[in-house]
Amino acid sequence: MAKILVTGGLGFIGSHTVVELVNSGYEPIIVDDLSNSDPKIIDQLAKIIGYKPPFYKLDLCDEQGVKELAVKEPDIAGIIHFAAFKAVGESVQQPIKYYRNNFYSLLNVLNAFDGRPVNFVFSSSCTVYGQPDKLPVTESAPVKAAESPYGNTKQIAEEILTDMQKAGSSYKVISLRYFNPVGAHSSGLIGELPIGVPQNLVPFITQTAIGKREKITVFGNDYNTPDGSCIRDYIHVVDLAKAHVAALKLMETETFKGYDVFNIGTGQGSSVLQVIHAFEQSTGQKLNYQIGPRRDGDVEQVWGDVSKSKNILKWQTELNLDVMMQSAWEWEKYIAQNPL
Repeated sequence: MAKILVTGGLGFIGSHTVVELVNSGYEPIIVDDLSNSDPKIIDQLAKIIGYKPPFYKLDLCDEQGVKELAVKEPDIAGIIHFAAFKAVGESVQQPIKYYRNNFYSLLNVLNAFDGRPVNFVFSSSCTVYGQPDKLPVTESAPVKAAESPYGNTKQIAEEILTDMQKAGSSYKVISLRYFNPVGAHSSGLIGELPIGVPQNLVPFITQTAIGKREKITVFGNDYNTPDGSCIRDYIHVVDLAKAHVAALKLMETETFKGYDVFNIGTGQGSSVLQVIHAFEQSTGQKLNYQIGPRRDGDVEQVWGDVSKSKNILKWQTELNLDVMMQSAWEWEKYIAQNPL
């Protein structure tokens, strides 16, 4: 089995990707500094895949520690790099924190495994597009000024990877530009587990429904959208996890060379208010929400053209918004009864 290093592998997307890697015959090796994840997720993964995957607790900003990891794991065939801070609002308030963590971690990993024939999947984001001129946005759309430091770290990281390829790197690289991952594994054993106050919509919805939060604030209802709230392309995290496996398989082919980017989403946009109402309808839980002012760093609306992913990655989403909401709710109820 090919060994795949999964950085940030105990996080929301990383843990689901570990499951899909095992399902597809890979051997995942997890690295995580536990700054935004819980070590007990390893036990949850073991319940799903049947064993505890190898795990290293390591801050990837520690250059020497990453080099030592590369020595310990000489047979890494692929790297899926999730490890990064990801909250748009927090990045506006603490930009240096985001630039330091997101760049140092990437550069240290790239440097430590340089010279090896490694397939590298980068966790990018639709935030690289800023506010697109045309929707749905395609991979060839011009990259505009980022709306947040978080988005800027993704833009610059893609530039780093592109420059690395131009310099003749030993890596093959695919950047996956995610839209908005939500939901949880069908087992109900893993899902989004924010530390502190959630920075994303769906965990705030589920925590409000379960009683952890008093109410949800919708940041703005005066955007140029049908109901005035921001529009995003929400994708089930299991579908997203499978896209990483598809990316690895594409890079394993002789025809793939160098570097490419793919939009990873459903190809459809849903507003914040639509997501709230979808949760209420699919779960039967009424939500207490209010309209608040716009939030710095938010893009008005974005969703992607995913035809390239369908045609080249041979991947597309299978799970709809109702399933996303139902699975997220099942996860919230599980951790309420079984605190990690």
